Formats: sequence, structure tokens, C-alpha cells
Amino acid sequence: MIIDSELSPAGLHQKINGLWELSASKIMEIRDHYDDSRGSPVFTVKGKYTTRGWTEWTQGFQYGSAILQYDADHRDEFLEYGRQNTLEKMAPHLTHMGVHDHGFNNLSTYGNLHRLMVEGKTSFNEWEKHFYELSLKVSAAVQAARWTDLPGGGYIYSFNGPHSLFVDTLRSCRILAVGHQLGHSLKGENDLHISLLERLISHALTTAKYSVFYGEDRDSYDVRGRTAHECIFNVNDGNFRCVNSQQGYSGYSTWTRGLAWAMAGFTELLEFLETVKEEELSATGSRTEIEDTLLKAARATCDFYILNTPTDGIPYWDTGAPGLLHLGDYLNKPSDPNNSFEPVDSSAAAIAAQGLLRLGRYLSARNLEKEGKMYWSAGLTVVNHLFDDPYLSRDPGHQGLLLHSIYHHPNAWDHIPQGSKIPCGESSMWGDYHARELAIYLLRIIRDEPYYQFFITQ
Repeated sequence: MIIDSELSPAGLHQKINGLWELSASKIMEIRDHYDDSRGSPVFTVKGKYTTRGWTEWTQGFQYGSAILQYDADHRDEFLEYGRQNTLEKMAPHLTHMGVHDHGFNNLSTYGNLHRLMVEGKTSFNEWEKHFYELSLKVSAAVQAARWTDLPGGGYIYSFNGPHSLFVDTLRSCRILAVGHQLGHSLKGENDLHISLLERLISHALTTAKYSVFYGEDRDSYDVRGRTAHECIFNVNDGNFRCVNSQQGYSGYSTWTRGLAWAMAGFTELLEFLETVKEEELSATGSRTEIEDTLLKAARATCDFYILNTPTDGIPYWDTGAPGLLHLGDYLNKPSDPNNSFEPVDSSAAAIAAQGLLRLGRYLSARNLEKEGKMYWSAGLTVVNHLFDDPYLSRDPGHQGLLLHSIYHHPNAWDHIPQGSKIPCGESSMWGDYHARELAIYLLRIIRDEPYYQFFITQ
């Protein structure tokens, strides 16, 4: 990347407002023309949202997008659309025992609605607030129940089964933090008390240990900051066996959306730990040990992103994708979503930018202004290019907001338009949601509103 250190949130205000103007029309287009009986919208094909995938992990992003739109422009129609559909359609996600996606679906809906009420942005209703809190507690406990024990720790396992740790689960596990803040826990056999906080921290430490590399000669592909999408364990004895990848090129290359989930996930957990008392952490280690581990992972992944992304901050879908060699010196020029060899993934950029911004703010608050400024400016650099052509979808006939998003390139799930050799020009529900989340993060800073966080601050 080429980092523009002159950028500021205020200087990007026009682009952020432009995104929200487009966003409003896209949400209404989906509301009015998407057939919900087909399942949750996942990604676009020829500009129209369709469904495809292995779990219903995107419905929360659909209705959460409307709630974020209300946060941005205060139009009641978006609040009511998001709130009513959360009430009517999201309940199955609260008790879904088969997925690791609780934080994605339920923090985007119940969590955002609860946050807005706590902040005073919506009318206070005691029973409605209790309803959101109960929903978040249930979701947190169900997520925490997907547990594989390891010697000295453990992790919340993916939908592949108890042997499988996904790097993206880290950000979905934020739901455990909210459940803990609400005073909840998981109950096991014989009324065993299981701490949501302990499982959250243990999962994060396990992810930092196995899913992130630090250039410490772990294997032949140990490059500092790269991530493995999946880690495989022997569930009989708890031993780590190998890295793998479901959506990346291989376990020994870096799927950039997985990298982005780690960047955002570690930095948000560092922010959350500021609200946790020292004595609450004693079962999983000292505050210093935990924060040092998470910060090491956050800095390594953010550094890797900066070093292995084209000049505009928009990455290709995998840093080891074989077709990249045909693009020449691709890291020293802007990404090209219309090339003939490998797709870019704008959704990875939208997620990663939040990680960069949050890490920059976190370090600056700890008197590391130079380092903090670098990450902060890197995040703004991504925003500057992402919220502009060719990534913003300005065509009113296209239901997506953020173009050139990739879902599952190895499975060939993404649409390849006529005349192209690679997927391009399409959107995803998670990419659109995280573009909006990134925009609300900066808009609140511009407006001097409460800092955007997933957890409860009041």
C-alpha cells in the first residue's frame, strides 16, 4: 500500500455521504424486489441478489444494514424495516446450534437495535430493551456451547465440526463479550457454570497462537502476519495437526478476507478488554499477557495486509493465488478488478479498514502516536479508494452497494460476466454491510457522536 498520511475523516465526509445516499436506495430495492422465500440474499448475479451457500449467515447483514442506515440518516422507515424483520425472522438464528455465525447475524440486528436504544437514538422501551438483551444472552450461550477443549484452552469450532477452527469465527465471537457484559453465562451438566468471557478469551488466544503466523520458523511458510483460514486439531488428544483453507487458495497462502476478519477481530477485542476488570481475567491469564498476545496478532496481521496489498489498499482474494504472477509488479500499482487472472475482494478491504483504524486509535491512546498514525492513515487510505469508483455501485439497477466482492472462488460460486475471465462486478451482503459499518464508524467520529463499538458502553 501507499499510505496517504494527509487524509482525515472530515476530508472523506463527501464520499461517506455519497455512500449513504446510494445505500438507502439499495436497501429499498432489496426490500421491494427480493423474494425472501428463496432464503437469505448472499451475493449478486448480474446485479440481482440471490442465495447460495452452506449456512444462512447473511440474513443479519440484510436487516442490520437498514439499522445502520437509520443510524446514519435517522429515517424511521429504515429503523422499522430492520426492527420488524428482526422480530419476525431472526429468532431461528438465536438458537441455531449448527453454526459459528452468531455474532454476524445477531449483533448486526439485536445488537445494533440494543445499542441504539442504550445510546438514546431510539425511544426507550423497557420491555423492548429486555427483549434485545435476552436475545443476545441466548445467542451468546448457544455460540459458547460449540466448544472444543484443548490443553490449557480451547476454541469455538466451525460448522465443519469439533476438529475445525476458523479464523473468521474470532469476529463472530464478539457475541460472547456482550453476553458476558449482560451478566449471562452458559450452564452445563450438573449446573456447571461456564464463563462466556473465559471462552471468548481462550478462543482468541487459540486463534492468535495457531491461525496467525509470526515469522518464527513455525513452518516453511511462516511469514509474519499471514493467516490460515482453518486449523485442524486431533480432538482425541487436542494436538494441532495442520492448516487448511475452505475459501482461500491453500492453507499455506493467505485468504485475504480471513486476514481481514482477524485484523478487525483482534482490534475490537483489545477495545473490549478495556471494559473488563483485572479479576475477571484471572482464569485465562493476566491482563498484560492477554493484551500482549492479542496486540501482537493485531499488529502482525495489519502489517501483513499493508505489505501485501496493492497501492490503493484493495487486496486480491488470496495472496498466493497462482494467477498473480501474470499481473507483473501488481503490488506497486492499484488493484485491477477487471484483469484476466485473479479477482480482487472489496469485502476484505471493507473489513480490514476497520481493523487498521481501530488499531491506529488504540496505539495512539497508548502514547504510540507514530505507529498509531500509520495504521490510522492506512485505514483512511483504504476508505478513500473503496468509497469511490470502481468499487461503489452507482447503477440504480444493481442491488449491490460495494462492487467486486468475492464469496468462494475455489468452488466457482461467483458470477463471471460475459467477456470476462474472472468474477467481477458483483456484490455480497457481508461486503455491503461492512462498507456501511465502516462508514458509520467514521461518520460518528465526524459528528462527534459516541465511538462505534459492538459492546455496551453505558
